[in-house]
Amino acid sequence: MKRTITAAAATVALAGLVLTGCSGQAAPAEEEGPVTLTVSVWNYDQTPEFKALFEAFEAENPDITIEPVDILADDYAEKLTTMLSGGDTTDVLTMKNVTDYSRYANRGQLLDVTDTVNAMDTDKIAGLDPYQVDDVYYAVPYRQDFWLLYYNKGLFDAAGLDYPDHITWDEYADLAAKLTDDAANPKVYGSYQHTWRSVTQATAAAQTDGDLLSGDYGFMDDQYELFLGLQQSGSALDYATAKSQQISYRTMFETGQAAMMPMGSWYIAGIKAAIDGGTSTVDWGVAPLPQVESGEDTVTFGSPTAFAINTKSAHQAAAKKFLEFAAGEEGAKAIAAIGVVPAYGSDAVAEAFTALPTDDLSVTTFNEPKTVALEMPVSENTSDISTILDEEHDLIMVGEASVGDGIGAMDDRVTSEVLG
Repeated sequence: MKRTITAAAATVALAGLVLTGCSGQAAPAEEEGPVTLTVSVWNYDQTPEFKALFEAFEAENPDITIEPVDILADDYAEKLTTMLSGGDTTDVLTMKNVTDYSRYANRGQLLDVTDTVNAMDTDKIAGLDPYQVDDVYYAVPYRQDFWLLYYNKGLFDAAGLDYPDHITWDEYADLAAKLTDDAANPKVYGSYQHTWRSVTQATAAAQTDGDLLSGDYGFMDDQYELFLGLQQSGSALDYATAKSQQISYRTMFETGQAAMMPMGSWYIAGIKAAIDGGTSTVDWGVAPLPQVESGEDTVTFGSPTAFAINTKSAHQAAAKKFLEFAAGEEGAKAIAAIGVVPAYGSDAVAEAFTALPTDDLSVTTFNEPKTVALEMPVSENTSDISTILDEEHDLIMVGEASVGDGIGAMDDRVTSEVLG
């Protein structure tokens, strides 16, 4: 599924989606007296959007206190799955991606919130489509991200190179080689590709019209060869090291160890927080994600992030109030102010978004029309297919399987184990 984001929408992720649904649930009764609402999050101290949302919500709802349930980002999906399987009662659950959402919704672990969605101004909320399951919504998106290229202006300037303005992947590899400094301590890599499979697979799917649910993954071949070539040449940190040592992409970029890095728009808030907090002095900008061919329209990928309610929550009325706030204009303004792209779009939200660098390339990158493919399509097979793609991705990137063998294993396993 692809959606074109217009120039105005790129800043605030505004989409003209009007969706319908029906809910057979009666609204839960309003709770009297103070309520403590627990919300699952990841890396709370390094993810400023959560604190911004929680403080803004508490200011408008003084009888409700938000208590974050903090989980390590890399362990989030596994931990949340275990919690829900064990009957955990955390009230609000952050849906980090639509793959996990599909899993929880199909297991009946999320509350039907169609009534909450229907009460909102849905034509101003981007990213609702993936959360509709048989005309029912089990989550509401509050964030709508797309991927772009972060680059270190200081390293480009020191190397006498032009900034990466609408480059191809071949040009990206060439720049990465020129920007790599083996003599620096620590070493400066020309590029860093994080360990998530989407960096390779979702990029390839978006830019070749590939289908991640198809069982036919030959479209990934070139992207894998490119990224493997970068690490083999020393222009990128090798995957095995990044994975085994749980390297933070933020550390790589904010300390100047990576000159370029494909990453989601949510990271704008992370850089802003690091600079504001004095932990980084990186002079940064953003450019469009590199493309396969020069002169092509910008094609990237992205995904909404949402809040859902645990069916075992004891505070469902308060939880629904939080969802409506987070996905509405006030919540959107709170996270836009720190550099997070909200799902809700309006003029007021656009005015609140001030974290982006003001150079021409960064502004153009954010505002130009672009095609944004959904990071992972949603179906009843999404979770099972995603697991297989993750496993084979690891084997390819650590060198235990060739690109051809790894892609062949994806084809065979998805076809026989899931689609067959």
